[in-house]
Amino acid sequence: QLQLVESGGGLVQPGGSLRLSCAASGFTLDYYSIGWFRQAPGKEREGVSCISRSGGFTSYVDSVKSRFTISRDNAKNTVTLQMNSLKPEDTAIYYCAAVLRPLETACRKFPNEYNRWGQGTQVTVSS
Repeated sequence: QLQLVESGGGLVQPGGSLRLSCAASGFTLDYYSIGWFRQAPGKEREGVSCISRSGGFTSYVDSVKSRFTISRDNAKNTVTLQMNSLKPEDTAIYYCAAVLRPLETACRKFPNEYNRWGQGTQVTVSS
C-alpha cells in the first residue's frame, strides 16, 4: 500500500520547537517533489514549505521563513520539517504531500499540484 505518514506533532509553548517527519511506505521518494501544508479550523489549506526531489531547491511561505527548515533524506525515505520559534498562529493540522517530478529542479507550492497525501498531524502552540 502506498502511503505517507506524518509524525512529530504535539502541544508546545510559544517559542518552542517541533520536528515533523514524513515517511513514505510502498514507494520511494527519490523522484518526488514534497510539500508540507497546514490547515487551521475554518481556513483553507495553505502551503508551508516544499523541497525538490534532489533537495537542492526549497521554498517557504513568508510567515515561516527563518523559523522553519525543510530537509530530506532519500536514503531513509523521509522528509523533515524543523519548526522553531513557534507561534500560536502556527497551530494547525500539518500534512505532507508528494508528486512525481523526476525532471524538475524546483518544487510545487500549491495543494492541487500534489496527488499523494498523508493523514496529517496536529500541531498546537499554546501556553
